[in-house]
Formats: sequence, C-alpha cells, structure tokens
Amino acid sequence: MSLALDRSPSQHGRSVRLDTLVRLRWLAVAGQTGTVATVAFVLHFRLPTGWCLALIALSAWVNLLLRLRFPSSQRFSERATTVLLAYDILQLVGLLYLTGGLLNPFMFLLIAPVMISATALPPSRTLMLGALVVAAATLLGFFHLPLPWYPGEVLTLPPLYNLAVWAALVSTLSFLGIYAFRVAEEARRLSDALTATELILARENHLTALDGLAAAAAHELGTPLATIALVATELEAELDADDPRGDDIRLLSSQSQRCREILRKLTSMGVDPDSPLERMPLPQLLEELTAPHREFGIEIVLERQGAADSEPVFSRNPAILYGLGNIIENAIDFATERVDVRAEWDAETVTITVADDGPGFAVEIIERLGEPYVTTRGHPRDSAPVPAAEAERGGLGLGFFIAKTLLERTGARLSLANRKHPERGALVAIVWPRAAVEGAPIPASSGQARGANVASRLPSTPKAL
Repeated sequence: MSLALDRSPSQHGRSVRLDTLVRLRWLAVAGQTGTVATVAFVLHFRLPTGWCLALIALSAWVNLLLRLRFPSSQRFSERATTVLLAYDILQLVGLLYLTGGLLNPFMFLLIAPVMISATALPPSRTLMLGALVVAAATLLGFFHLPLPWYPGEVLTLPPLYNLAVWAALVSTLSFLGIYAFRVAEEARRLSDALTATELILARENHLTALDGLAAAAAHELGTPLATIALVATELEAELDADDPRGDDIRLLSSQSQRCREILRKLTSMGVDPDSPLERMPLPQLLEELTAPHREFGIEIVLERQGAADSEPVFSRNPAILYGLGNIIENAIDFATERVDVRAEWDAETVTITVADDGPGFAVEIIERLGEPYVTTRGHPRDSAPVPAAEAERGGLGLGFFIAKTLLERTGARLSLANRKHPERGALVAIVWPRAAVEGAPIPASSGQARGANVASRLPSTPKAL
C-alpha cells in the first residue's frame, strides 16, 4: 500500500509530520510490550503471548518501513494520516480481542488515535475514525477471548457491566473528541491571526521604508530633471522647423515635465478635502488618469455602468490617484492594442476594472502579486523570444505592491484574474464601499466584504463614457 504524502501543508493547513506519528507508535509499541510481558511473565496469567507479540511486532515493522521509505520531516496528507490512525485502532482492537475485549481496562486506549485526529485533521476524518472505534467496541462486547486471569479461574462480569463500559467509552470518546477539536481549532485560528498580522506589519514596514526612499528620490532627482528639461529646450530651439528630430526632442521635454509633476506629488501628499478642485466625478477622474498615456499607440477605452444622476464623486486622494494610475500604466505597458477601463457603481459600491489584451498574468506568480519584489516583468507567458525592448523594462515589483497597499488603505479590495477565452490579457478589479470614496468613515473590513461580492459580477454590456 502506498501512502500519499503532501510536499506542503494541506489546503486546510492540517497535516501531521511523519516523525510525530512514528514516535507515538514507538511509545505504543513499548507500552504494549511491557504490558504483555508483565501479564505473562510477572503475574503469570495465561494469554496468547505469541499472537500478542506478533501484532506488536507488526507495528514495529510499520514504523521501520516508514522511516526507511520517507524522511522524518515529511508531512502526511489527510488521507494517509487517517489510514495510519485507522491501522493503530485495528491493531489495538486485535490485542483487546486476544485479552478480554471490553473487560480489559486498557480498552480506553482506543480513544488515543481519535484524539490525534481531532487535533490535526478535519472533523469528517475524525468522525470516520470515531465510527470505527464505536463499531469495533460493539463487536468486542460480543466477540473476544477470555480476560487473562489466574489458572483455573475465569473472570466473568454481567452483561450490564459490559454495556456500561461500552457507553462510558462512547461518551468519553464524544466529549474528548469535541473538546480536543475545539481547543485545536482555537489554536489554529490564533496562529492564523498572528500570521496575518505579521504579514500586514511586514507590508507596512516595507511601505514606510519606501516612503522615505520616495522623499529622498524626489529631492535628489529634482536637479537632474531640471537639467534635462533645460537641455531639451535648448536643443529644440536650435533645430530647424522641419528637422525630423524635433518630435523626439519635444517628447523628451514633455516626459521630463511629467516626471517633475510626479515628484511634486510625492513631496506634497496632503490635499484639502474642502477645496472644490479636490473633488470630481469618477468618469472625470479616470479621464485625468488616462490622458497622459494616450500618446503611446495603445487605444484606451473608458466605459461606465451606472445611473448618470448618481455618479460617485471622488476626492483627489493621492493614494487613489497613484494606485489607479499605476495599475492603468501597467496595463498599457503590457497591452498589445487596447486597454479597457470600466467604472460601475450602485448605491453601496464602486467598482473599477482595468483589462488589457496582453499576455496576462503568469499562473505561477498571480497568487503572490502584491507582495514586495514580486513582478510579472521578465516572466513572459508565451514561448516566443522576448524582444530586447521588452526585456529591458524589467522592474523590482514594488510599483504594484505600493499601489495595492495604498488602495487597500482607502478601503478598496483588489482582485486579479486573466480574461476568459476567447479574450486574452489581464484583468484587475478594484472595489470600494461607496461611503469610503465619498468621504464617510467606514471600516476596511466592511469594504473588503462587500467588495468580494461585487468583483464576481462585472458588467457585460456597459455604456461608453
């Protein structure tokens, strides 16, 4: 029989190390051997010693086989762990059959494998093992060899006592199983909460460090950008009107000016929410974010889905401006011909989806996108060679991390996916509770909960902006 082993923890986060099960079984082998030896050679009770030692030796051989076949650090899958625990139950049932059945005081050891299951496996597996114990105990009440006792004497107890022992076993099994499961589940939830908190703190530490780097970069880059703008202006003045290099010089000048505007935003992240210029309808905000990217040969299509008389009005929050702008810019970088930016709103939520027709997200890293230093650049989805210009635009993976963190701070929830066939490309959905973007304070958890429901129902026939 082959045992399936997980190379990583199971999807429920519940798996048992091989070393743990092997050590527990060695403990059982030692206890069973000592008990049989004491009964047979110290108390001189009559029992089938050979058969008992054969069952104990079988467990020892199972342990040796597992040690030789698998590394001790290996983790068993739920199915393999259930099979091994079921074997432990059946091996103990065999010993109890040979030594008096329910009359044997060691029959309560049948609870031990179920307790291990309750602390390490899902409830369904524990119920299966519990049912196996109850069935085995029922059979042992009727079928078993006599309890080892003094020569010439047979210890017999009334059937009512056997029934009471059976009831005690079942009730103890039920109570301890539920208790162990609840305690282990609480420990798992606490561990998950601590892990999530550590991840959040790590992300916040990364972002705090990047805030300082951004301020330093804004200060240091100001002078060279001013020099570039000055040189570009002088070169443009020296060129003839029909010189073909004029377009390149003007593009260089406009892009250097754009860099200076970005640095200005970095150095003054505060805004006045009461200023009329700091609030605008969502379509106008999207138009402002996409306008600087319309000169790069990629068609940008803005769409809307929602009542015109209830358009959400966004404040010019730098976190929203930077986060959305970064996602739109990434889509344009990877798009082949077109990027679709779709806005949807209702009375409770606001959804923005950005979809491109590029290669899409790489399957091996889509779950990790949003972590620091994880990037899709340099990971082409197609087997064709990557053009030199494409290979040179590799990034550190910080842009999307910063954008995602800033947007989540505003109450948004982001989801990533690849577009369904026959369409191709990546799709990013950003969902806010409407109150969060229109100024009312609202917990981030509420926004994420409602956002998860909206992300799955993106509109299929939107109106053009």
